[in-house]
Amino acid sequence: MSKFEGIQSLQNQFSQAQLRSLKSKILVLSVLTNKRLEAFISRTEKILPQKYSFYSSIKVKFTEEDKKIQFLMDKLLELKKNTHDTIIYAATLESAMNIHKALVEYCYSIRAKAQFVETIRNRTFNYEWLILQKEMSKFEGIQSLQNQFSQAQLRSLKSKFLHLKKENGQVTAGDLPPLLVNLKPFNMIFKEEEIREILCEPGTDEGKKLDFETFLGAYLNLQTQATKKLGNSKNASQFLKATTTLHTVQNSEKEVYVAHINSYLRDDPFMKQFLPIDASTNALFDLVKDGVLLCKLINVAVPNTIDDRAINTKKELNLWERNENHTLCLNSAKAIGCTVVNVGSQDLAEGKVSNLDVSVLTPHLVLGLISQIIKIQLLADLNLRKTPQLLELVDDDDDMEELVTLSPEKVLLKWMNFHLKNAGYTKTVTNFSTDLTDGEAYAYLLNVLAPEHCNPATLDTEDPAERAALVLEHAERMKCKRYLTPKDIVDGSTNLNLAFVAQLFHERTGLSNDSSKVSYAEMMTDDEQVSRDERCFRLWIASLGISSHVDNVFEDLRNGWILLEILDKVAPGTVNWKQTTKPPIKMPFRKVENCNQAVRIGKHLRFSLVNIQGNDIVQGNKKLILAFLWQLMRYNMLQLLKHLRTRSHEITDGYILKWANRKVKSTGRTSQMENYKDRSLSNGIFFLELLTAVEPRVVNWNLVTKGISDEEKKLNATYIISVARKLGCSIFLLPEDIMEVNQKMMLMLTASIMYYYYQQCDEEPGSATSSVAVTPDASPGPSINGDDDGSMYGDYFNMTMDDAISDTTSVSNLEDIASL
Repeated sequence: MSKFEGIQSLQNQFSQAQLRSLKSKILVLSVLTNKRLEAFISRTEKILPQKYSFYSSIKVKFTEEDKKIQFLMDKLLELKKNTHDTIIYAATLESAMNIHKALVEYCYSIRAKAQFVETIRNRTFNYEWLILQKEMSKFEGIQSLQNQFSQAQLRSLKSKFLHLKKENGQVTAGDLPPLLVNLKPFNMIFKEEEIREILCEPGTDEGKKLDFETFLGAYLNLQTQATKKLGNSKNASQFLKATTTLHTVQNSEKEVYVAHINSYLRDDPFMKQFLPIDASTNALFDLVKDGVLLCKLINVAVPNTIDDRAINTKKELNLWERNENHTLCLNSAKAIGCTVVNVGSQDLAEGKVSNLDVSVLTPHLVLGLISQIIKIQLLADLNLRKTPQLLELVDDDDDMEELVTLSPEKVLLKWMNFHLKNAGYTKTVTNFSTDLTDGEAYAYLLNVLAPEHCNPATLDTEDPAERAALVLEHAERMKCKRYLTPKDIVDGSTNLNLAFVAQLFHERTGLSNDSSKVSYAEMMTDDEQVSRDERCFRLWIASLGISSHVDNVFEDLRNGWILLEILDKVAPGTVNWKQTTKPPIKMPFRKVENCNQAVRIGKHLRFSLVNIQGNDIVQGNKKLILAFLWQLMRYNMLQLLKHLRTRSHEITDGYILKWANRKVKSTGRTSQMENYKDRSLSNGIFFLELLTAVEPRVVNWNLVTKGISDEEKKLNATYIISVARKLGCSIFLLPEDIMEVNQKMMLMLTASIMYYYYQQCDEEPGSATSSVAVTPDASPGPSINGDDDGSMYGDYFNMTMDDAISDTTSVSNLEDIASL
């Protein structure tokens, strides 16, 4: 094994995460060959006639393959001690996986030979084979069931199944009705007894133990019965949409998105060789495979989000380089406000089903991500900071404050209704779908925005399709991009209608340039630092995957509900939902109750919440809300790190700093940071060296500047953020945060890199001496420092940062956590 040559190409085909994943599969295989397969052979030999002697050949094959696997496993254990033997390690894994594949194929051939055996009727053989197949496929379920569920649904149902199993010790047929009747798709259709009648036929033993596959089968059975019960009603289609995973790719949407990409990326130095894309083929999905297109599109939506220098743009990318691009794209998409469902950075790195690689990703998810990116681009100017003329839409101070807090979509609707009212249109448009299907609202709006191109026939015709066509002709005369067809208007396509109205806004706002209003609007906007922090926390909240959507942190958190959702995510089980009130909340004291519970939980988590009450949040005190959110973000990151480490140290601000310095020093470099306010961090060199220390190949030092001038510092800062996201760090800071050495963002950046590092290796986080100790009830609460004045009304950040890095207290040991 130590003399293997000619396998250099393998080195770039595996990431560290993939190697670990493959190793785990080998371990599963080892258990399988030592237990399940022997049991399978033993059982089948007992029940089958002796004349079918070919079953004894299984034992021979098993013995041969087991010896090979054991040899490879021994080699893997040896190689694990020497991290430099990556190539041999990869080759060994490949050999083991080939044996695994051969063993599976052999078992399939044995099964085929057994089909004619008379005792197959008893299904004993099938049952044993099903168990074997489940083990061999790493418990991913029966293939016929796998295709009926998305990965997100499988995870959700698996979670419910395991929770029920944990409570009762096992899951029986009698447990299913009370569980399924509470699931959202079924709770409005069936009563518990109806579900029991459907699932439990007369004579069924309700105490019979069920496995997860049987549970999935019951779910599908109930889903079918629900569809039959609803018939052809509108509710039936809504039910199917909510419970099935059948997604269709709308060709009209694909054509629009392709046209948008062709238009905005045609001059890109790299992408122009692949453009224009033919919308009639699957060229779009093929082009997305290497991840470059989505990265470029993100930069069109929010310029400079991704440093082009960090994108892998070779003509032929290997799997590792593709995954880097996908990870960079995913984390950058989250950083501009996209909601990415069922896709995580580990999914991308390990090439799971949810990977953005279109070879395994369904087209509707690609279009969904592209749709969000384009939407962010088109709605970017719908705020007072970018378009102060929007102040014309409101009449008094209260309306002005409300306008600041509205989401871009609602601002767009408000703008549209403002012009429609002035044009004499009597209805109010409340959505971008059904309210626009007849085309009348469009006709009135365009007559106001561009009366010189008005066609009287647009309002005279009674045919919605004809009116829609005339509306689009009017828009073309305005030189406005067509984001939809007449059919899309009549069908009420939400995404395309939104894009079209946004394009009309970009082309002509129809608003005045009153200098006094513009000046007043500029005065109303928050100071830059508060706005940056609000943006950071808003995007972080969105990344948690809570059910509520946050458009404005200061406004949307005032009822306390979203704060409780965040707390339930970062500290599961801490919220008493029976004592909460769900929005919409009309009674002020109910909002206070929600916020009071959030404050109590924060204090329980050892947050610094001196003199803060729930009513302070209800009143929208920005400084206090930011302070609470910062401590939540910090707590969440430290908890993630805590679950990765093995023993010896509690993860604190000081420990993270010492780890970073130690890691950089281990590479022979001399850069160090004294604390998270160290001004030397502004040039970015330390973080680039830290990134190099955790992944030597990720930083191209030919692209790094000395970081002397502001321009050089910004280049380095932009590169740092893109490289960190490329590795898999989910971060929401801006280049200015690094240049200005934003204390809290320096901590989050360092912690995110540390989190990535310990996800990729098996070693314990640090062995160097440290004064940091642990406690049985350790919780990453606020650090003790001399600068903290103990008041929530001081600088909202100072109270939670560890300036006196080594000022910690030695206490008893924390219980060990299993190593990776």
